[in-house]
Amino acid sequence: MAKSTTSYSCSACGNVTTKWSGRCEACGEWNTIVEDGGLSVGPKKGSIGGMKGNAIKLTDLASQEAPLPRTHSGIDELDRVLGGGLVPASAILVGGDPGIGKSTLLLQAAARFSEAGLKVLYISGEEASAQVRMRAQRLGLGSANVQLGADTNLRNILTTMETEKPDLVIIDSIQTMWADTVESAPGSVSQVRSAAHELTTFAKRKGASVILVGHVTKEGQIAGPRVVEHMVDTVLYFEGERGHQFRILRAVKNRFGASDEIGVFEMSGHGLEEVKNPSALFLTDRENTVTGAAVFAGIEGTRPVLVEFQALVAPSHLSQPRRTVVGWDSGRLSMILAVLEARAGIAFSGLDVYLNVAGGMRVNEPAADLAVAAALLSARENTPLSENCVVFGELSLSGALRAVAQTENRLKEAQKLGFTRAIGPVGGKQAQVSGIDMAQMSDIASFVVETFGTT
Repeated sequence: MAKSTTSYSCSACGNVTTKWSGRCEACGEWNTIVEDGGLSVGPKKGSIGGMKGNAIKLTDLASQEAPLPRTHSGIDELDRVLGGGLVPASAILVGGDPGIGKSTLLLQAAARFSEAGLKVLYISGEEASAQVRMRAQRLGLGSANVQLGADTNLRNILTTMETEKPDLVIIDSIQTMWADTVESAPGSVSQVRSAAHELTTFAKRKGASVILVGHVTKEGQIAGPRVVEHMVDTVLYFEGERGHQFRILRAVKNRFGASDEIGVFEMSGHGLEEVKNPSALFLTDRENTVTGAAVFAGIEGTRPVLVEFQALVAPSHLSQPRRTVVGWDSGRLSMILAVLEARAGIAFSGLDVYLNVAGGMRVNEPAADLAVAAALLSARENTPLSENCVVFGELSLSGALRAVAQTENRLKEAQKLGFTRAIGPVGGKQAQVSGIDMAQMSDIASFVVETFGTT
């Protein structure tokens, strides 16, 4: 006979244990173990509750499957990030900072999917239906065939979904949902996990797509147990600085398409508008003769994107100089500064260093190392780079420049925007693009000498 015991889970990683401890054994975080409630423990001799299950139908790897059907929203940037459109029976998790535009994006997407013939339900746990309706009217979507609901009771929501039989359900947000079978407050680890499991199971069982909106923590991760990200098929992050009009929709997990794909939007008075040419937008109002600026030819998913790195170097009056970074990894900046000092003899001790990616973009690609080094050197030496030059390349701890992928796509994007020169690493697949003069460097020392004439 099964017996009930108390279970505990980590609010940081979702690891479940049967005893409480001050430190999670899975992720190492302190004071994150919380009580979940009842955990059923039964027989473990090859069966559940003493009953055997049904045999699973197995197939081999050579089996042919029909291509996944997809529904296009007509919002090209959203379809790109989803991998080509919405897949039936898929579960999607969308996270982002408060006020960044998640609800606006999903309301626009709901209207466009309804125009494509899908039956769409929009369930809000944070706003009344009247508030959602007001937003829709402000966005010019008042006539869209989207069914609205406002509730947080998971049982009521599932009953409505069973009755209405929708093709797409949007839940805003998963942290406000609560199941009356779980004895904890809404937003707790157990509630979020239970709600996500029930909604994802509904999607797989009924063939409906479910989009879950998730809040994020101050570290930028989706709040709640990490197991939720494993449950769903796609995890999207909606990024951007509230002071900038640009918004980036980034796929960090996608079972039906490329991960790290991005879609670029611009926030306007009429909602979110697509940006067809992100590179041109990120380089708008660029000052060609300013020091401390370098244009990086990057790749986000399958899309080449040009962004500008901006650096400022100033004498410091502090015992420990400042290192401030926006849009890039601060640990990697420390590595670049150390390599410049150890391998090129250029020290930044006693200097404050500020680094920024223009336009609110966030860059994670290691190929940006050389562009960051170029911006730092330009700021330190007070010497601007060539106005028609793009830079890319990964920097190793030995000071060598390592080859990067998709060189040809980077150069084609640069050529399309009027750049005539590129600086990159030696090696890799050699690419030649008409109108681009490619200078290849083997290490950071030769780059410093040939670009800035500094030894």
